[in-house]
Amino acid sequence: MAYVNYVTKNIAIKIVYYGPGLSGKTTNLRYIYFKLEPSYRGELVCLETESERTFFFDLLPIKAGLIRDFKVHFQLLTVPGQVFHNAARKSILKGADGIVFVADSQLPLLDANLESFDNLRKNCLEQNIDLNRVPLVFQYNKRDLPNLIPVETLNRLLNHRNVPYVEAEAINGRGVLETLKEIARLTVPVVRERVLGEKRSEEEQAEATREFSPAEMVSSPSQIQDQPQPARSERKGGKKQPEVKIEFVKPGNEAPFTSTRIKVQSVEDIEKEIERLTREFGLTVKK
Repeated sequence: MAYVNYVTKNIAIKIVYYGPGLSGKTTNLRYIYFKLEPSYRGELVCLETESERTFFFDLLPIKAGLIRDFKVHFQLLTVPGQVFHNAARKSILKGADGIVFVADSQLPLLDANLESFDNLRKNCLEQNIDLNRVPLVFQYNKRDLPNLIPVETLNRLLNHRNVPYVEAEAINGRGVLETLKEIARLTVPVVRERVLGEKRSEEEQAEATREFSPAEMVSSPSQIQDQPQPARSERKGGKKQPEVKIEFVKPGNEAPFTSTRIKVQSVEDIEKEIERLTREFGLTVKK
């Protein structure tokens, strides 16, 4: 659930990037960080273990405008893809306000995607997260490679709710920011209702909880790029709501960045670091 500080008027919305190992979760966060205006980002942090794969998660706070008079921060986290890190995945997933499932589009990785999504389903159940209702966006990554799983197949096997999906090449940045904007668009109305008691419009409610229907299955793999969704305030019948604003640097003006590495030994350490970093980056008083 979103973390609220009523003294400093800050809301931290937790978005978890989930998916199989090497599907591009960390690549997404690195690209987002690289493209953000420095004043709109916090420090990129990664937790390390003694195992070969060092990234437990990345934390990337993003200033994203206001909900009423509250400043919004998105806390973006990735889970480790390896099966033996399942305890860490469950810990990171705890209290998620929205989920981005990053699928690897390569045909040999189909089973890995299905296994990871089944793992997500089980972990959500353990963490009292309703996967049929939580804001969810699919990113079908690595669409620049050969021997790909058709988008229609990925939707049929994974996207049972017919939620938004984005085709991506995270290594090149294609689809990365679009994915972030989609999950931001879906989570803010839900958090606004849950935290501040402001009711969502019927359209927002229907979009957040819509069920999968074969008749609504997208037939064109390029729909996301060719027919971008209009802003919330422009949608027919939708009540105008504060726009989620995330500022990105202009092409060519990017600056290099560094990340802070923190050694951890246990799942308990991860939970403590998540809580500490949330408070430090998202909910401190700015002088």
